[in-house]
Amino acid sequence: MPLNKIIYLLLTCFIINGCTEPYILETNNYEEGLVVEATITNELKKQEITLTQTAKLEDKEFKIESGADVYISDNTGIKYDFEEESGKYISSTEFQAISGREYRLHITTRDGRSFESSTEILPPINPIKEVKAVVETKDSIKGAAIHVNSEDPTDNAKYYRYEYEETYKIVAPRWNSMKAEIVPGATPASNPTIKLIPNSIDTRVCYTTKNSTDIILTSTAELNKNQVDIPVRFIGSQNNIISNRYSILVRQYVENLAAYTYYKTLKKISDSGSLFSPLQPGFLYGNIKSIINPNDKIIGYFEVASVSSKRIYFNYRDLFPIDPLPPYFTECERMDLNFCFAGIGCDGDNLIYGFSNNTITYSGNSGNKYFVYPAPCGDCTTFSSNIKPLFWED
Repeated sequence: MPLNKIIYLLLTCFIINGCTEPYILETNNYEEGLVVEATITNELKKQEITLTQTAKLEDKEFKIESGADVYISDNTGIKYDFEEESGKYISSTEFQAISGREYRLHITTRDGRSFESSTEILPPINPIKEVKAVVETKDSIKGAAIHVNSEDPTDNAKYYRYEYEETYKIVAPRWNSMKAEIVPGATPASNPTIKLIPNSIDTRVCYTTKNSTDIILTSTAELNKNQVDIPVRFIGSQNNIISNRYSILVRQYVENLAAYTYYKTLKKISDSGSLFSPLQPGFLYGNIKSIINPNDKIIGYFEVASVSSKRIYFNYRDLFPIDPLPPYFTECERMDLNFCFAGIGCDGDNLIYGFSNNTITYSGNSGNKYFVYPAPCGDCTTFSSNIKPLFWED
């Protein structure tokens, strides 16, 4: 990216941070371009490619580049077609990158722009040796560090990129076996009543899955031994995502020098959390070029990478046997509300609204006094999923 654009970006950030009043960023000069996220691997699967359009700073969402003709070719004459599906382009059949073959990406957009990548080959394959969670202190915070270890005795694999997918179990601390249900009055003039019914056990335990957003890189090119020991994730001991059981799936990509350099540059200039965020300060050109009009802008890199993965699990007490459990995801302060409609201290309308709209959860009652908590404290499905992942092990 030109130096003047970097300086402009830094000055803009400085001005924004120094303002005493909020300032809404807007784009004065906007260059339209195609954003490509394309990595094929040695995994036998349906490969995926994402195409979006560059966005303005004030845009809330990224616009999908739909209607494109996308395929990958190799030097043996095989063509791998991709079909648009759910905002991505998915290969029509399963395939895997094979050592010794050369691969090239081809894109023709609906408006007739055509792009083509350089030919890429599969880097050396080097599987992950170990993923482990260890107790460490980072920036004076005690926590769990997820380390990845690998070793290449052939000394061929030197450039690595990592992604992870973390899944954690959530147990609602104020779940109750009974649930409050509002029963309308017999007549329009009569008040509703509250009936207690059995609560679904499916609202007690949930699972949330999130993907990494950082660009995590390492290289052994300047080391005496081709051994990798890199912390890919650090979780403070009081982070509620590890309160119960936690799992992380780490993927290790072996890259070539050109791809590693591209990602390293992208990491330096991008202040966004997305790997291929269109909200970038200027264009970072990769290995994909226009074959018709050199003025057509394109961001992204077509990568062929070897990948390996490992998943681990741990419970909170495995690492922190005597530490206090982390706080829940939200404050769980009990509220005592009176189910009546006339006079000081009556909370009938609040109870009707809360139970009907699932903003509060029943905990108990003493006559017409009901003990309730915010809904997430007794029903984890208000912010997570109760579907247990197929891979999950308790």
